[in-house]
Amino acid sequence: MSKLKKTAIILGATGLTGSILLEKLLKDSSFEKIKLFSRSSAENNSPKIEEHLIDMFQLEKHSETFKADVVFCCIGTTKAKTPNKETYKKIDYGIPVAAAKLAKQNGIETVIVISAMGADENSRVFYNKTKGEMERDVLKQGFDCVQPDIYILQPSLIVGERNESRLGENVASIFMKIFGFLIPKKYKMIKAETIAEAMLVLAKEGYSEKIITSEKIREIVG
Repeated sequence: MSKLKKTAIILGATGLTGSILLEKLLKDSSFEKIKLFSRSSAENNSPKIEEHLIDMFQLEKHSETFKADVVFCCIGTTKAKTPNKETYKKIDYGIPVAAAKLAKQNGIETVIVISAMGADENSRVFYNKTKGEMERDVLKQGFDCVQPDIYILQPSLIVGERNESRLGENVASIFMKIFGFLIPKKYKMIKAETIAEAMLVLAKEGYSEKIITSEKIREIVG
């Protein structure tokens, strides 16, 4: 890897995993600039941050500023927060795919996207199908060229200190703590901290596989 200091783009820096990733990048001397593309401010005054408050559904209009060495896509919503399926698909499918296309267009070296366990473009479940279609079309951007190098993370239930309460996650968290010893590794809860750390390792060192499950995310962190 080059010793030149890098520029990173984060999509979703105000979310749970994205905010943790941002703090890690701010402390990492190998990154000199962090561009944030979001609809709301991360409210961080670090001189390393360059913030772009935009309409995320029109990301393609910002190709001139969407330039970096690595893109971290931490965008994602839930059925509870976004019950409208059209809007849900614009977020969970549209934004990551638009980002990957811009990365290819602008010669960005690496794209790392958080998806979800159960993603399957052939699923009859809308939410799993949407994630699967997103993965398919993001990966397409790396098939016919050297760059970008694309990694898709498929975490199980993500846990951490959120600004919002999610009843389903709280119930599942309690269940898994009690019966965790019965649950296969790939289905166990995973900390947002672990995912953020793995994303940073992927950006610096790469990995032999493109689709990375929760179990493998933990292995990357070590």
